Amino acid sequence: MELNELIKDCAQRQKRGLHFIMASVVIWGLILAVQLTDLSMEQKNLFTFCCSAVLFPLAWGLSKVLKIDFEGKGNPLTKAGILFSINQMLYILIAMWVFAAVPEKMLMVYAMIFGAHLMPFSWLYQSKGYLVFSIAIPILALIVGLMYAPFVLAIMMVVIEAVFSVWLYLESK
Repeated sequence: MELNELIKDCAQRQKRGLHFIMASVVIWGLILAVQLTDLSMEQKNLFTFCCSAVLFPLAWGLSKVLKIDFEGKGNPLTKAGILFSINQMLYILIAMWVFAAVPEKMLMVYAMIFGAHLMPFSWLYQSKGYLVFSIAIPILALIVGLMYAPFVLAIMMVVIEAVFSVWLYLESK
């Protein structure tokens, strides 16, 4: 297969990663629930990190329901998708520093990292949705994160991820 055929195959078989974006709606909902508690900022930030732990099991379950090829076996570009995801783990170190240095802005930085890590998927899935949201999320997270309480940012992220899920669903048809 040539590169364009591999990209098309990856986008079709994995429905442009719809299962991961749908899982992120749930995760941001959990983060919102954490932000609405009376816990200390440090505890909220710690539990925010913990919310991400369910991403892969949740995405796997959604892939089964939506009949998405979770593993993408046979397509070497699946390894690129894994690499694009794993690189976010390096950026989470920045959020961990913010956790200690400026805890009230940790969620803002976390959201910015989440949004920015989506950009390579615009190439992998040939998706305008990934390109638009990878730019819009960090900018909106910065603006909302500087102006409002973290729970407002979490609400914004739930809404954005829900809209993004619909966009990907339509792109995948």
